[in-house]
Amino acid sequence: MNKFVKIAIALVICLTVGYSAGVVTKPSIETWYVTLEKPVFNPPNWVFMPVWTVIYILMAVAAALVWDKIKQQTEEVKKALLFFIIQLALNAIWSYLFFGLKNPMLALIEIVLLWLMIYETYLKFIKINRTAGYLLIPYLAWVGFATVLNASIWWLNK
Repeated sequence: MNKFVKIAIALVICLTVGYSAGVVTKPSIETWYVTLEKPVFNPPNWVFMPVWTVIYILMAVAAALVWDKIKQQTEEVKKALLFFIIQLALNAIWSYLFFGLKNPMLALIEIVLLWLMIYETYLKFIKINRTAGYLLIPYLAWVGFATVLNASIWWLNK
């Protein structure tokens, strides 16, 4: 399987996770989320979809670049991709906790775990393919920002 097929498969997986998170998020955006007090640095709602779309694309390319090294570094790649899958699942779970269950505190605990798992994935990816590791940096930064935002929303609405 060539690199472009791997990128396409990874894109389908990552964008499907993103779409699933959006399905859980959308009903609450229009009802519950608008009632919450938010910090002054809260971006407008329209910012989230394009940012997440770019991040999911970068994640997919990163995963495919690592996957492409499976014949040369089998065990390292398998472990790195396992971490990637775990962080991807945690990514989807956050939307369910925050928007589905409407529980910012539980979502805050989970997003800290998510950030740590993304960081661990970054450390594994960068050892296998530097570009793949670098592609996760915007994701780390955005989830770091989202963590502060989540904490602020929880604090302002507790």
